[in-house]
Amino acid sequence: MTSDLFTDYQRGDFFDEVFDPQGEIRPHYRPLVERLRALPPDELLRRARLRDTILRNLGITFAVYGEAQGIERTWPLDLIPRIIPADEWRHVERGLVQRVRALNCFLEDLYLGERAALRDGVIPIWLVQSSAGFCREAYGIPVPRGAHCVVAGIDVVRDACGTYRVLEDNLRTPSGVSYVLENRATLTRVLPLVFAQHRVRPVNHYGASLLSALRNLAPASASDPPRIVVLTPGIYNSAYFEHAFLARQMGIELVEGRDLVVDDHVVFMRTTRGLSRVDVIYRRVDDEFLDPAVFRSDSILGVPGLLAAARAGNVSLANAIGNGVADDKAVYAYVPALIRFYLGEEPILPNVETYLLWEPDQRAKALSRLHELVIKPVDASGGYGIVIGPKATEEELAAVRKAVEAKPRGYIAQEVVALSRHPTLLDDAQRDGCRVEGRHIDLRPFVLTGEKIEVIPGGLTRVALRKDSLVVNSSQGGGSKDTWVLAADENGESV
Repeated sequence: MTSDLFTDYQRGDFFDEVFDPQGEIRPHYRPLVERLRALPPDELLRRARLRDTILRNLGITFAVYGEAQGIERTWPLDLIPRIIPADEWRHVERGLVQRVRALNCFLEDLYLGERAALRDGVIPIWLVQSSAGFCREAYGIPVPRGAHCVVAGIDVVRDACGTYRVLEDNLRTPSGVSYVLENRATLTRVLPLVFAQHRVRPVNHYGASLLSALRNLAPASASDPPRIVVLTPGIYNSAYFEHAFLARQMGIELVEGRDLVVDDHVVFMRTTRGLSRVDVIYRRVDDEFLDPAVFRSDSILGVPGLLAAARAGNVSLANAIGNGVADDKAVYAYVPALIRFYLGEEPILPNVETYLLWEPDQRAKALSRLHELVIKPVDASGGYGIVIGPKATEEELAAVRKAVEAKPRGYIAQEVVALSRHPTLLDDAQRDGCRVEGRHIDLRPFVLTGEKIEVIPGGLTRVALRKDSLVVNSSQGGGSKDTWVLAADENGESV
C-alpha cells in the first residue's frame, strides 16, 4: 500500500500549509503529495538516509549547545518541502522590501541624520538610548548609500488565519542562508523527479547578489574592483560553516581578526606577498568584539583601530555597527510607526500584537495573563530566554513575573501565535519506514540592500521537530525545510 502516507495525518486546530480546512490538498501542493504517495515507505526511508549521507559527507553541521550527544550535529533537513505560490510570495516580498527600507531609513537618521523619529516622538528617545544594541560609537561613521542592513533576516510566521506576520527583525549578523542553498542542492539530488514537476525560483544566485551588494558599499577610495573579505570569529563559532561557505560562494578571502591590521586609518590584510588593502568587510563578529580599542579590550576576535578606519571612510562594514538597536524586541513594536513616518505607507506585513511592559497599564494586563502570553527578553536571540505561558510551569511563570517586575524594560509580552503547521516526515522504527506528522514552522527570508533591495525567493523554513513545540530555532534543536517559491506565468499565476 503506497497511498497511506497521509492517511493518519492530523491537521489539528492550526492553519495547515498543505491541507485546507475541509481536508483537501491545496492546489499548489497536489503534484508533490501525489508524487510522495507514489513512493513506497521503504523508498522514502532510503532517500532520507541518502540525504543524511550527503549532508554528513559535506560536513554541513550546526551547533546545538547543551545537548547530551554533543554540540555538533548534521543539519536536520526534512524531505517534504514547503511550497509558496507566486501570488503569496509577491505579498510577502513587498512587505519585506518595505520593512527593510524603513529600517535603513531609521538607522541612517539615528546615527547620521537629524534623529527625526526621536525628535517627533515616533519612538521614545529613552527607549532607543537604553537599548543594548544602541551604539554611540556609530555616530558619524559613514554608511555608503545608507545601506545599514546589507543582509537582513526577517522572521515571518503565519497565524491561525493564514496571515503572514513579522515575528522579529535580525539586522546584526543574521545567519542561515547557507542552509537555504544547501537544502536546495540536497533535495534536488534526493528527490529529483519531485523537483522537476515544479517551476521553482532559484536561490543559487545568492552569492553573486551578496557580492554585488557588498561592492555597492565600497568607499570612494576603494580599488576597482574593491577588495572584500569575510571576517569570522573562527572555527568554534556555531555558524563557521556558513562563513566559509559564503566566502567560497563569493570567491573572496575568509579572515580572522589576526589576519587584518590597521595602519594610518587604513585596513590591510596580511598575505604571503605583504599587506593588501581591504575596502569592505562582511563581518560576522558582533559589535562588542569588533574593535578592542573601542569596545571590549579583552577581545581577540576583532581588529584594533577598525572603527577609526571606518570613521575615516576608508573601509565599509556590513552590516553597519549599531544595527542592534533595531533588533531590540521593544523597538520592533514601533516598526509599523517607523514605516508610516519614513515612507508614508501603511505596513504590508503586520506585527504580532505586543505588550510594552514598562507601560504600567500594559504591564498589569500582561501580568494578569502570563499563562496565556509569550514573554521574551528584548535583547536575546536564538530562542533563548523565551517563556511560552500556556506550556510553562508555575515555577517558570513565577520566575518570569519576578524578572519583569524587576526590569520591565528588559521584556516584552506577545500573544501566542498558533504557528502554521506543515506535514513533516519522521522515522518510524516500529513500521521500519516513515510517517508524517504536523510540525509548526516559520520562515526566515533573506533581504539584501544593494543598488536595490532584493529578497531571495523563499528563505529558511525552520521546523519545530519536537511535537507540539512552538520553538523552531535551529539553536534550540529545530529542523528545516527547503522552501520552494513557484514561478509566475504572464498572468501572475503560479506554474
